[in-house]
Amino acid sequence: MLIKSVEFIKSSSKWQESPDPQFPEYAFIGRSNVGKSSLINAIMNRKNLAKISQTPGKTQLINHFLVNESWYLTDLPGYGYAKVSKSLRKSFEKLITNYILNRKNLVNLFVLVDIRHSPQSIDMEFMQWCSESGIPFALVFTKSDKLKPKAIENKINIYREELLNFWEEAPLSFVTSAEKKEGGDLILDFIEETNKILKENKVQF
Repeated sequence: MLIKSVEFIKSSSKWQESPDPQFPEYAFIGRSNVGKSSLINAIMNRKNLAKISQTPGKTQLINHFLVNESWYLTDLPGYGYAKVSKSLRKSFEKLITNYILNRKNLVNLFVLVDIRHSPQSIDMEFMQWCSESGIPFALVFTKSDKLKPKAIENKINIYREELLNFWEEAPLSFVTSAEKKEGGDLILDFIEETNKILKENKVQF
């Protein structure tokens, strides 16, 4: 997919404030230090589209972008290790879950995990919740440039074994590096193909 245009639409503190659900929507989420903003910028080929901060948990709103005037890219608040108060963290969690459960044009959720680490319980529990809630999602490994190819393969196999404890088939996954701009093209191909299927089936939101 060629990115011809990316337009920031709005930031929302409530899911009800999200833009009209007239386009298919793809959301990105992960622990607050997983490199989500860097990956979004790399995929969209923009330097400062999603704000990058050294402080985990900087994204505290739902940020919507319109891509190629035909689909929404949504940057969701990170979960997990954000340096915020317990009450504020709970409000983030409520914001995220309400958005995911109620946003009717959400086609797929990209769940980001740092490939350098073994499966974290918070990520596994989140993906299990998505599955139980009937939310389509794909696993996105970030920061693959930090590991050698053999180490990447080993980490993916560890994740696959862990995932197969919960599912008969592991979810779709992508291996990415924002630094080297790798893997984003496959995510865009997936979005393009999915949008094509939605259009052919005349899916209305």
